[in-house]
Amino acid sequence: MDQLPDFTIKTDDSGAVELALAGPLVVARIAALDKALRALAGPVARLDLAGVTAIDTVGAWLCWRTADALGAEITHADEDSRRLINAVRGDQEELPPPPPPQPAWRETLARLGQLVVDGATGAVDVLAFMGALLEAAWGIARHPGRLRGTALARQLQLVGIDALGIVGLMSFLIGIVIAQQGAVQLQQFGAQIYTINLTGRLAFRELGCLMTAIMVAGRSGSSFAAQLGTMKLTEEIDAMRTIGVSPLEALVLPRVLAAVWMLPLLGFYSALIAIVGGASISAVVLDIPFVTFLLRIQEVVPIRDLWVGLIKAPVFGFIIAITGCYQGLRVSGNSEEVGLRTTMAVVQAIFMVIVLDAFFAVFFSGVGWG
Repeated sequence: MDQLPDFTIKTDDSGAVELALAGPLVVARIAALDKALRALAGPVARLDLAGVTAIDTVGAWLCWRTADALGAEITHADEDSRRLINAVRGDQEELPPPPPPQPAWRETLARLGQLVVDGATGAVDVLAFMGALLEAAWGIARHPGRLRGTALARQLQLVGIDALGIVGLMSFLIGIVIAQQGAVQLQQFGAQIYTINLTGRLAFRELGCLMTAIMVAGRSGSSFAAQLGTMKLTEEIDAMRTIGVSPLEALVLPRVLAAVWMLPLLGFYSALIAIVGGASISAVVLDIPFVTFLLRIQEVVPIRDLWVGLIKAPVFGFIIAITGCYQGLRVSGNSEEVGLRTTMAVVQAIFMVIVLDAFFAVFFSGVGWG
């Protein structure tokens, strides 16, 4: 049978009490020894480990706790025993008391100050990123052969063609909602016919490009951030730099060009589908023939409303692509950062799109295109 741990108590010539442990001090064998040592009362001068044949972390903790409780000094410990006991003793050191809680107003000011500092730092980083992107675009303009046509075509498909279904469905339903709700309000004044004006102008001027931009931000902006963030974690981007390939030219520029080129087309497509949705519900609810609705659109919607939407759309696309790519390239640490940066990309892109849309509304009203 294997040896079980044991202890003996003896007194030397000077009257000092010595506690000697023997046998293996491992987790599977010290249950009875632990109970017996807890029953001892001090003081004890020395805890002798000369007879210990094996020790693990639990055994080291038992030695340290016994010596601390009895006021004993540990003697004759081998190198492994000393190392484990010192490690356990370090883990048991008392932590400094937590600092007293700060007043609520100071905590609020500290958070506000940190937000201001983070915002300023982020603005500088974004400007630096845009400057590097413009430098890469200038390099492509001077050497068009460096533009990766396959990557650009792939991004055009992902951003534009693959989004036609969801954008069309969303726009059709929005057109129905606008026409139906507008008709309910205008019916109070006997002006249901102006539902056509309301639907057409809103679709071309505002909702076509705005709702499309929000949809693309949630769909493609998040994809940009997640793809580039994963490549950053797996060190693919560092490998590209090592072999002399610019990540901005190979990864960022195709995505930015795809978003800028496809947003006007998607916005125009969205406006047309919204008008079709409005015409469909008007034919059912207002007894306005479908063809009459479409022909009336040509008369009541000025061409400048179309131009307003087409001017805003590429700006929205640029903001969405820049935000997604920037947040993706900022990923570091672990996979959780990918999710956080992807969320930030979508939120910031949608926020900037809405802010810019409000700016454009004021601007075009000021220049007489209201």
